[in-house]
Amino acid sequence: MKRRQPHEKNPRLEELLRDVNDLLLPSEIGSIKAFTKSKYPLILIMGCPRSGTTLFLQWLASLGHFCYPTNILSRFYGAPYIGAKIQLMLTKHDFNNEIFDFNETVPFSSRLGKTKGALAPNEFWYFWRRFFNYGEIQILEADALKTVDHETFVSELAAMESVFDKPCAMKGMIANWNIPFLANILEKVLFVHIKRRPFYNIQSLLNARLDYYGSFDGWYSFKPPEYESLKDLTPYEQVSGQIYYTNEAIEKGLEKVGASRVLTVDYEEFCESPERFFEAIRSKLSSQGFERSLIYPGPAKFAHMNHINVTQEEVRLIIDAYRKFSGSDVTV
Repeated sequence: MKRRQPHEKNPRLEELLRDVNDLLLPSEIGSIKAFTKSKYPLILIMGCPRSGTTLFLQWLASLGHFCYPTNILSRFYGAPYIGAKIQLMLTKHDFNNEIFDFNETVPFSSRLGKTKGALAPNEFWYFWRRFFNYGEIQILEADALKTVDHETFVSELAAMESVFDKPCAMKGMIANWNIPFLANILEKVLFVHIKRRPFYNIQSLLNARLDYYGSFDGWYSFKPPEYESLKDLTPYEQVSGQIYYTNEAIEKGLEKVGASRVLTVDYEEFCESPERFFEAIRSKLSSQGFERSLIYPGPAKFAHMNHINVTQEEVRLIIDAYRKFSGSDVTV
């Protein structure tokens, strides 16, 4: 379906981005050869769309302890090492704000995962797609994974990290279905699985369709391998299956990863006590050799967004649809 106007791509911007990144790529490839692995663990946020992953990344970004892909850096998806240096030049080392007055405060607001502000976190999907050639379905089988230039992928992450000298945090949901592969190519990594109560996750994803397309009928976000069996069902069943199968795939993938590299975060519990999860992250990073002292400077809690905003008939449709896949009722 056609996107609504606020979500349409800007063709001229897309052309400029391709041109700039094509021009920078040769210098980038030469510059990152010295970086073969990351110094610090990479924090990869996994989970369903509309599960709280954007809030979690914004929270990590706001703490000052981690680097992350910004909206500036996203413009340099083909040369993030060079882009990171440009970002520092324009922000941290801008003499007397003579270029721009950049706001380093990270706001806890977004629209369908999109943030505003030069230094606000970005999903960075263009960078991921440089290496992972996903088609309509969001999984790469074994033969396709063999063609992934994982050495350059790892070098790019290590080089970007080196500019900021901090552990990097970013979304990884584009690879929800290839977690074991990521675990194999990344020496130090912490997978953070964000889980939200299914009813509210489904409700939020339905509303995202409405915002993005003006209708419940358009598919929003990544398609699981089960898409073919879902695409002709009702929107309530499509979204329920999308949530159920995505979480199932993440959990199965994480079963193949050591416990020191996995953290499961319930969105509702995170909103109630974010500091508790900061301590859990610090402990997990420490188990991978990261010993830097980190003090928690963040908020005591967040207001969760779990409020019913659909009709009672739609509540019933969501509950019935999720039961079809899970075999159990969801809590409202």
